[in-house]
Amino acid sequence: MRNFPSLLKLSAFCSEFMRLVGGASRCAGTLELKHLGEWRRATSGDVVDYFEMEAAAAFCRDLNCGSAVSLRKRQVSYQSLWLLIAECRPDYDLSRCVISWTASSVLEFTCSDSVRLLNGTSLCSGRLEVNYNQSNQSKQSWTSVCEDHFDQQDAEVVCRELGCGPPSALQGALHGDMGAPVWSKEFQCEGHESTLLDCRSSNSTRSSCSPGKAVGLTCSEPIRLVGGASRCAGTLEIKLGEWRPVDGDNWALREAAVACKQLDCGSALAIEHRKSSDRPVWRIQHDFVKSRFSLREFVIPVNSSSTVDLTCSGNHITSSFVT
Repeated sequence: MRNFPSLLKLSAFCSEFMRLVGGASRCAGTLELKHLGEWRRATSGDVVDYFEMEAAAAFCRDLNCGSAVSLRKRQVSYQSLWLLIAECRPDYDLSRCVISWTASSVLEFTCSDSVRLLNGTSLCSGRLEVNYNQSNQSKQSWTSVCEDHFDQQDAEVVCRELGCGPPSALQGALHGDMGAPVWSKEFQCEGHESTLLDCRSSNSTRSSCSPGKAVGLTCSEPIRLVGGASRCAGTLEIKLGEWRPVDGDNWALREAAVACKQLDCGSALAIEHRKSSDRPVWRIQHDFVKSRFSLREFVIPVNSSSTVDLTCSGNHITSSFVT
């Protein structure tokens, strides 16, 4: 995962200058920024977009929330907003990278309330931390989890809570060991719960974890091919809060090869572009081809009439949960 620093260079009291409003919790809703003493909703502009999931993830961190789960642009009436200037990516310094702008779209995203993955290679991997005091914003406290207190059912709940696919690996110390306190309860999830903190838990006598035993979790990426003859053929879709097709403009076999690899479907054999009426889709910025990062991290929400069908070789290895 690309390492975005604290976006607004506010080393403390970030919540005094940014907030999410109108959502189900303080970690979801429309992004608002306080600049020059005035709160306004934030926009990335109406024409050219550039606000990707990884930028949303950095805002989630600054708000002391969990991982970024979903992102969308919502249409509003034309109004005065704070524009995040594209050239400042990824380091949005509030004093020079936010300007007054009139636009008709605002940024909305959802961060997880109670769990996050740190130091991973994507938004769906990393060392697990749990927020055990989420009701009190001034006393937010994130703790690591010991491997001995965590199993596959627990992992299934975490991956789903983060908007990722099923868990594929559970390995201690894979993403660095913890310096934070350790969660003092053993989770007893059944696998169907909406959030990890919905699971039953039992008290543990352990207050520390052996070196290398903090939970490192890898969830599969929420991408799929639908409508084809197998799971390795069909229309490419990505889930960011909701499943949408991927905008197929400018896609060729080299882009398809990246998608097939991330789907664990071997190599790309064919690509077909389809046209329909305009609808909400995900557009993937094209620097993803040269990167090793998840497709989902380069996604922006747009309307387009173009989608893309892929056929992969299917020479994949069926993955199972690895501990």
